[in-house]
Amino acid sequence: MTTSDSDTITDGTQTPRHTNRRQPFPQGFLDTISTGWAERPELLPEPREQAPFAAARRAALSAAFPGARLVVPAGASLPRSNDTDHPYRAHSAFAHLTGWGADAVPESVLVFDPVDGGHAVTLYLRERADRTTAEFYADSEIGEFWIGPRPSLAAVAADLAVATDHLHAFAPVDGDLVVGDDDDLTRAVSELRLVKDAYEIEQMRAAVDATARGFDDIVASMDRIVATARGERAVEGVFHQRARIEGNGEGYETIAASGPHACYLHWTRNDGPVVPGDLVLVDAGVEVDSYYTADITRTLPVSGTFTPIQRRIYETVREAADAAFAAARPGVTFRSVHEAAMRVIATRVAEWGLLPVTAEEALDADAGGQHRRYMVHGTSHHLGIDVHDCAQARREMYYDGILTPGMVFTIEPGLYFQIDDLTVPEEYRGIGVRIEDDILLTEDGPVNLSAGIPRTADEVEAWLARR
Repeated sequence: MTTSDSDTITDGTQTPRHTNRRQPFPQGFLDTISTGWAERPELLPEPREQAPFAAARRAALSAAFPGARLVVPAGASLPRSNDTDHPYRAHSAFAHLTGWGADAVPESVLVFDPVDGGHAVTLYLRERADRTTAEFYADSEIGEFWIGPRPSLAAVAADLAVATDHLHAFAPVDGDLVVGDDDDLTRAVSELRLVKDAYEIEQMRAAVDATARGFDDIVASMDRIVATARGERAVEGVFHQRARIEGNGEGYETIAASGPHACYLHWTRNDGPVVPGDLVLVDAGVEVDSYYTADITRTLPVSGTFTPIQRRIYETVREAADAAFAAARPGVTFRSVHEAAMRVIATRVAEWGLLPVTAEEALDADAGGQHRRYMVHGTSHHLGIDVHDCAQARREMYYDGILTPGMVFTIEPGLYFQIDDLTVPEEYRGIGVRIEDDILLTEDGPVNLSAGIPRTADEVEAWLARR
């Protein structure tokens, strides 16, 4: 359940979870609060752009589960601390199947009831309470006096082109298949997102474009970032402003990792300085209002130019990324993209004398892997309404699956030489580099959606010089 100031409001008074905060309303307030409000005529909207795409997704899911009652909850708000919640985000499967994103109503439920060989689909949600009810003014979780207007059942039905009913009318029954509880259904709604439709691809392009502007903001603010004691947090803040202006927010916690922090793959503390002479690795993505997110990484020389060793490492990572991109073709396995990148990584670190074996020995699937010390993560993951999209898909559909036009995925090789790694020369230690791009696979091959963000060492230096 979500946090709320009040548990019961039917008597016109709050019953707080914390009784020391109980504040009964005076009679004069109760006598007048429901009067004196202007009429609120409601004009029903036309169906939103994604409505027909969501309908097609629902039809595909219905066909996969004949005769079963399917339940897809949006989920409730999650408490952050006392009386405060995390920003609400509906479950990804719910958003995908309804077309509802940042404006979704918490605790809604999408239900597929079996009928006539198919399903009747109903979206159950909390109908907004009018101003004659105590909910309007006394419930800080859902009352419109507190959180602003909520949509009516009729408005949601018109907007999403789906039948609606009040949440009170929904009743779970034995035998329901529920996303998150039933493995087969949970896997199916994840695999349904492996190939993106035209609307999803359009949203992915919008997310990448907004993210590109966020990276431009970071580069333009580099002098101020360097002057800030916790410069990594300044990087995070600059990008957050762009994400909130142009979208719902970030699709994941921004990684702003400078100097040795760049060697920590999921560094999100972002509390260190950004120091000239170091590299700063920024892994960030704008999530647009439909929930589709970009996921892009660029590694920037803080002083504006790479040192020779930084450039060597950076260009090797780019070489690996380019090899992975060249390998991404319709009909090949998803894992072949990773394998192409790792061949470059193994070859180069062997040439630098960092391996106790040859590159070929390191690439042996059973006995090798020595090069993975410097790149422990995978090269690619599916991307979409989740930053790691389709994560519940079967291995044979994901890692061992076949690349198909319409798939969107990352390519993100890296090299990370920890500050205390005695297996590498001292001049390598503390350097971390990752280059990550968002790739759309078409019938003609891969398209780099983020190619407009500078990638080569020369392009990055020119980018920083323009600031």
